[in-house]
Amino acid sequence: MLTIWGRINSHNVKKVVWLAEEMGLTYDRRDVGGAFGMDEAYRALNPNALIPTIEDDGFVLWESNSILRYLAANHGGEAFYPTDPKARASAERWMDWGFTWADAIRPIFFQMVRTEADKRDLALIERSVARAAGLSAILDDVLRQQEWLSGEAFGVGDIPVAAYANSWFQLPVERPSRPNLERWYAALQERAPFRDVVMIPLS
Repeated sequence: MLTIWGRINSHNVKKVVWLAEEMGLTYDRRDVGGAFGMDEAYRALNPNALIPTIEDDGFVLWESNSILRYLAANHGGEAFYPTDPKARASAERWMDWGFTWADAIRPIFFQMVRTEADKRDLALIERSVARAAGLSAILDDVLRQQEWLSGEAFGVGDIPVAAYANSWFQLPVERPSRPNLERWYAALQERAPFRDVVMIPLS
């Protein structure tokens, strides 16, 4: 049995649960972190005291993107994880680039969602929105050339970027028009696991 530790409103936990749902895996998710706290037993599994962590038949793994790679490689997820080295590296590039995207959106998220209105740093929000808007042009350009970040089909390369793209599109900020990025986001919304796992209210 696959066990996934982490609260579902975490972007990084959403990534792992989303792929598990796409692959039809049976799993047990346990709330950890944030309001749910973190006990010593969990800290023994993950000394970083971060989420998510998985245990799969006795194998413990943390770091969300490493978990995505492991699940796809170990549980018959070839449809989501290219076997061709060049195609795989191209998809993994976007997994890693997702941290750049997340770094731009995270301050907006925390300021707009988890900070009281009268305590928000408006200058930080403005700078972060400008940075995220600039990065969205990079996504728009690559998605002009191919259907998915993973290539010709949806895969693990799309998941990390999409988790934060959902926040980008849900947050009450002014965004420039990015038709190819918007087309990709609309295609994501046609996937039931994305709607059920990722598109929950921001909190």
